Amino acid sequence: MSFKDQYQKEIKPKLMQELKITNPMAVPKVIKVVLNVGAGEAVTNKNAIERIQEQITLIAGQKAMITKAKKSVSAFKIRQGLAIGVKVTLRGEKMNIFIEKLVGIVIPRLRDFRGIAESNIDQHGNLNIGFTEQTIFPEIEFDKVDKIRGLQVTLVTNAKEKGKGKKLFSLMGIPFRQ
Repeated sequence: MSFKDQYQKEIKPKLMQELKITNPMAVPKVIKVVLNVGAGEAVTNKNAIERIQEQITLIAGQKAMITKAKKSVSAFKIRQGLAIGVKVTLRGEKMNIFIEKLVGIVIPRLRDFRGIAESNIDQHGNLNIGFTEQTIFPEIEFDKVDKIRGLQVTLVTNAKEKGKGKKLFSLMGIPFRQ
């Protein structure tokens, strides 16, 4: 069963019942997923950004966008307009496929994983997960990785409160720390 079907048939009715919501349009749902990688070494290594963009494109299944510095910061040797990271925003079907992969494959592959801290959910019910290495994703071949880099995954919801967001993520199958 795909994530979209699971949400419609199982998660949404449970959320309506547990949160006492009568309007089905008011039920919290994931709107988008944002993958972000900051590349500090891009200042000295010009090829780093292209390699990161390639890897994030493989992970997301959608072409990643290069982010540029908004301001010059002399302490970090960054000039305005310099490429400093890569991000991709997933919506719709690609988002659903990524969530299935995240919950079913990636999170179970984490070493020494004891659950996601509740503090990773912000006040608006969005979940931020930081991964220390990109090799836990099945699309990345360990032999072809030049350097292990971390990445951040943000699941953005339309939930108005932290509690509603946590309930949604729990029903989706994301394990939280006890």
